[in-house]
Amino acid sequence: MDTTFDMIEVGSEYHSAGRTVTEADLVNFAGVTGDFNPLHMDEQWVRANTPFPTRIAHGLLVTSIGEGLRCPALDSWRIIAFLENQRKMLLPVLPGDRIQQNYKVTSKKPSSKDPSRGVVELEVTITNQRGETVQSGYNKYMIGGR
Repeated sequence: MDTTFDMIEVGSEYHSAGRTVTEADLVNFAGVTGDFNPLHMDEQWVRANTPFPTRIAHGLLVTSIGEGLRCPALDSWRIIAFLENQRKMLLPVLPGDRIQQNYKVTSKKPSSKDPSRGVVELEVTITNQRGETVQSGYNKYMIGGR
């Protein structure tokens, strides 16, 4: 069943499946984006120049993985468009960390052209296996009506 704009309630919370970030994810993301910064690619450089014990995942990689994680409730939403997102990178994600994306509906506004559909904003956090928030921000979607 499709979840339409009128069925979404402000305050509702949802949690995605989890996934472990791997070293292969870092290498593949660097290959796709061209971001070969030593922070993500050079173990020895990281240990010599940062407080981190190993390479860290690209912030946008973590955001991308978070967006791709299965979340049955949101997967049923009739999303017409992904309008906007914003993230703050709060803590590093290391290879071997397990992340999960969490959502809370913070607002919904009907479209002036078609009030059966509208914009829904969600607070988004990505947490690690220790329950620490590694990223926070928001998403805005255009949700279709009946």
